Amino acid sequence: MATKTSRTSKAPAYKCAECGWTTVKWVGRCGECQAWGTVEETGAAVARTTAATTVLEPARRIAEVDATTAAFLPTGVDELDRVLGGGLVPGAVILLAGEPGVGKSTLLLDVAAKFARTAQDVLYVTGEESAAQVKLRAERIDAVAESLYLSAETDLGQALGQVEKIEPRLLIVDSVQTLSSADVDGSAGGVSQVREVAASIIAAAKRRNMTTLLVGHVTKDGSIAGPRLLEHLVDVVCQFEGERHSRLRLLRAVKNRYGPTDDVGCFDLNEDGIQGLADPSGLFVSRTKEPVSGTCITVTMEGRRPLLAEVQSLLAESPNSQPRRATSGLDSSRVSMLLAVLQQRAGTLLHKDDSYVATVGGVKLSEPATDLAVALAVASAKARKPLPIRLIAFGEVGLAGEVRPVPGINQRIQEAHRLGFTHAVVPASHAGPGPIPAGFSVREVEHLTEALSLLIG
Repeated sequence: MATKTSRTSKAPAYKCAECGWTTVKWVGRCGECQAWGTVEETGAAVARTTAATTVLEPARRIAEVDATTAAFLPTGVDELDRVLGGGLVPGAVILLAGEPGVGKSTLLLDVAAKFARTAQDVLYVTGEESAAQVKLRAERIDAVAESLYLSAETDLGQALGQVEKIEPRLLIVDSVQTLSSADVDGSAGGVSQVREVAASIIAAAKRRNMTTLLVGHVTKDGSIAGPRLLEHLVDVVCQFEGERHSRLRLLRAVKNRYGPTDDVGCFDLNEDGIQGLADPSGLFVSRTKEPVSGTCITVTMEGRRPLLAEVQSLLAESPNSQPRRATSGLDSSRVSMLLAVLQQRAGTLLHKDDSYVATVGGVKLSEPATDLAVALAVASAKARKPLPIRLIAFGEVGLAGEVRPVPGINQRIQEAHRLGFTHAVVPASHAGPGPIPAGFSVREVEHLTEALSLLIG
């Protein structure tokens, strides 16, 4: 017969809900992670249970476990399925975070409608809008389905009651910060409330084998609002990104227990709703009939996905003693470094010119592999000589002017060939560029001056 023993140990009276830092008195700001309003009273004693209880379900050998119950269910949105690793897993809890207005609600409403059209019951719980407002948006984006249920609730108990009544296969909560529990002190969106709401919804999802999508707000610095415990409890954490003045939206998986975290989904947000982009490169490349100086096409990697982007440069004689350096879509400090390398290592005099360097379509390029394209675009603008058409260039440029190898050289070449490009300037590497498509010309360079003499002279 098992005996029950417990041990009671003294603990500090206050603890940070974000990082676990403890203190003997209450403070408004955590002394470890510097978060405000996260230090809460934990009580004077913590009991530890060491007694064994009766096992209700014995452990099974892993070979005997039926994995078909956790098979992926397609959402009907290919780009979302790509990021999730194949679709929705029954019982999984997915947290979708993003800035206000980026399109989270529009995307999830589209997913809800397409999933409901497969004869699956879907419950959409909205705490930020009324049911009528959601219906208007659903009609605009053609997201009305017979098996899609709407519920405007801010009380956790009422929302769980709707789940008990409808028994949906997919639950969407927009957002987790708007629900509150009557059994927990604090206002909606607070640390205690978010923890209780998330824990209750996750427990219901696991018990019912119900896939759940939670919408989360973000803070000013872009991180997910609420306790970090929320990110650890859920199975998948996705980040929805996009510029307010751009139609492009990118979806990334920051955490994924069922698939990779190095893929990205591309969406086009417009007045008719949101559509997945299987080939978004057209948004980042300008269409001109004649070649123009100061432009260069590069291939950047978003996770495992190669995307074509265009870098444009414009130089003008500066009337000031201090030339202006303006960038858009690129890191300004890295562009300034490349301008210095061009002048000191390649002899391109830029100290009297205002320089403007930007990307097409509002895309942000932070990968060092775009250095060579930026340098070639600036040199082309200075020489007023267009680069050859159907040419791509990529490679990291060092302070000595050397062109360093970058990951995925062959993958970038294959993507450029698929989109109709015929020439590439790439960094030289020991492994080489790999298999070259028929009719495609690749030139390997080791130094920036070699690329400039090859293309500009």
